[in-house]
Amino acid sequence: MDLPILKTLFDEEIDRRAVSALKTHAMVLGEGGENLFAAGVADMDFKAPPVVLEAMQKRLAHGVFGYETVPEGLLPALTAWLKTRHGWPVKKANILRAPNVLNILAIAASLFTGEDDGIIVQPPVFFDFYDIAKENNRTIVANPLILKDGGYTMDFDGLEKLAADPANRMIFLCNPHNPVGRVWTRDELQRLGDICARHNVLVVSDEIHGDITFKGHAYTPFAALGAEYADNAISCISPAKSFNIASCCSAFTIISNDARRKAFQVENSRLTVNKNNAFASVAMEAAYASGGSWLAAVLNYLEDNLALVRQRVKHIPGVELIEPEGTFLLWLDFRNLGLSPDDLTSFLRTKAQWAITRGPAFGTEGEGFARLNIACTKTRLASALDHLCDAIMKTDRIQQEKTS
Repeated sequence: MDLPILKTLFDEEIDRRAVSALKTHAMVLGEGGENLFAAGVADMDFKAPPVVLEAMQKRLAHGVFGYETVPEGLLPALTAWLKTRHGWPVKKANILRAPNVLNILAIAASLFTGEDDGIIVQPPVFFDFYDIAKENNRTIVANPLILKDGGYTMDFDGLEKLAADPANRMIFLCNPHNPVGRVWTRDELQRLGDICARHNVLVVSDEIHGDITFKGHAYTPFAALGAEYADNAISCISPAKSFNIASCCSAFTIISNDARRKAFQVENSRLTVNKNNAFASVAMEAAYASGGSWLAAVLNYLEDNLALVRQRVKHIPGVELIEPEGTFLLWLDFRNLGLSPDDLTSFLRTKAQWAITRGPAFGTEGEGFARLNIACTKTRLASALDHLCDAIMKTDRIQQEKTS
């Protein structure tokens, strides 16, 4: 399909409540949340690529779902995708399967750090990083990002000091970064990698959003920086975000270091997490082999949605957009509204009818912020922005009346 034709696919309103979608489930929306703008959970409201649906339908029609091996075409499709789109030549022998990216992070923490060892994170950052460290009895060590002039950068001086502590043995890198939307540059990644190598800190890089970047910004896989960087890295990738197949795909662990990869293989076997799902396999192979045009159309649609938010936020007092470079998640700054974290959540929910992700979920550095998912129809997004604008304007009028 041509790009304009594909783009029309994303205007279709699909009832996520018709299935057990986490985004619209009561455990996320809470009691009485049925009519809220559900934009918290990080998935898209778009159907999977037609090539993926066709591949899964063909597999379903076969009718036999016994035990299967990895299809011969899956890893070649993955390696071709990484090399062609991201300039990252990966050997098939260095790739392991995993149920999901979080599983990779948890196993890496368990294998390559000891109890109470420090795992460095760069908040505000993906909340599951905290949970994984805590559930594995590791210590969270914060190296907060620096917010200046409306954008975030890494605190390399702070990282150097933390990495020099022998108790801190690992860093969870988010590349691209969720929730602030930074697509780290090659120079930034090299600087981080050099610091970590000097102090024997292992880089475990969550790169699940790698395919979702905006014009002018290119994703650099950390391990693609060079052999010496790859030797000190565990890369976590998955097509879950790129093709909106989170509930029917798995993930891949890419490890160049032989000893670490063998240790991972042994642990995968011990935990029996190395089994194959027929639908996940065909979905991922079809996505990587033939999903490029669909992804291009999604990125184009997301660019339009971003432009809509950018234009509308300019006219909403008390709200600022942290300009994103990638992901379909926007980091909004509500600090000028002067609300506490709980009051901000209540305001967005009860006044604006928004159910988005609370900033403090990403660390204390997220207080006053919230994460918005824009991978929805333009019509729904525009309506949500109307509700936000009306809620803030009404609140401003009430405040002015009280002080007059």
